[in-house]
Amino acid sequence: MMLLKSLVSLCVLAAVAFAVPAQEKRIHHHADLSDHDHNDAHGFQYDHEAFLGKEEAKTFDQLTPDESKDRLAKIVDRIDTDKDGYVSHTELHYWIKHRQRRYIEENVNKHWHEYDKNQDQKIAWEEYKNTTYGYYLDEEFDDVEDKATYKSMLRRDERRFKTADRDGDGVATREEFTAFLHPEEFDYMKDVVVQETVEDVDKNGDGKINLDEYIGDMYTPENGESEPEWIQTERKHFKEFRDSNKDGYLDGGEVAQWILPGEVDHADNEAKHLIHETDTDKDGLLSLSELLDKIDYIKTSTITDYGGMRVDEHDEL
Repeated sequence: MMLLKSLVSLCVLAAVAFAVPAQEKRIHHHADLSDHDHNDAHGFQYDHEAFLGKEEAKTFDQLTPDESKDRLAKIVDRIDTDKDGYVSHTELHYWIKHRQRRYIEENVNKHWHEYDKNQDQKIAWEEYKNTTYGYYLDEEFDDVEDKATYKSMLRRDERRFKTADRDGDGVATREEFTAFLHPEEFDYMKDVVVQETVEDVDKNGDGKINLDEYIGDMYTPENGESEPEWIQTERKHFKEFRDSNKDGYLDGGEVAQWILPGEVDHADNEAKHLIHETDTDKDGLLSLSELLDKIDYIKTSTITDYGGMRVDEHDEL
């Protein structure tokens, strides 16, 4: 920061930092289930967030045991759409998908009001750009310590915005803005998702991802720390599965198979996993008593918005 503009610059820099949604900076694939790794050996936070939702994760933990049971009973009643007293795989799968959609809708609504300055129910690229980067555009980012990073962020946002803008009119409808914020949810945004992932992981700039870059994106060893077993597994996966042509690198097509395997339904897999973990009598159905027995396991998962779901709300299933 330039000292003569320290007060103004600090305020504006803070505004820019918070104005740019994190989702624009790095696509977190399937983050609408959980931001945590699905690794039961290191805890069940993924399952918690997948069952309850992740907007108000702390609420459930603040409830008394009786309040927790009461809230869970109300949530289970909503999931049990045929009212037979049990939660089936189909009902649980549908619920988790519903929580995913709701998270995306709420995220889009939050940012929509920030950027639709003229309230015409559309967001022009100029509106987004000026709201996010406005002050620094005139200054060519001269007041930002890492000028190159901000210029790169601007180019990246513009590229993604133009791809999401299917009719090319420079203005995003709500659906197009949703594709901009959550490109992993739209088939026509696939190339952008792959390109941004390669750019993020490819540290030497050769347009490909080697084994060290692949591992380095998920794990940084501490001094003297031996490599954990799961990293050794990831090395094996890279060599045996990810790098399908065995040239030692992941190209765009291989990255697409890695991060966007179209046949994988994460909500379906999570529903199966939750039933496996909580279905005590192994009849393929979850009763309220079974869920209450495992309340510590699920009370902060996606079913309840990480414990914060308001059970009196009337969002459509």
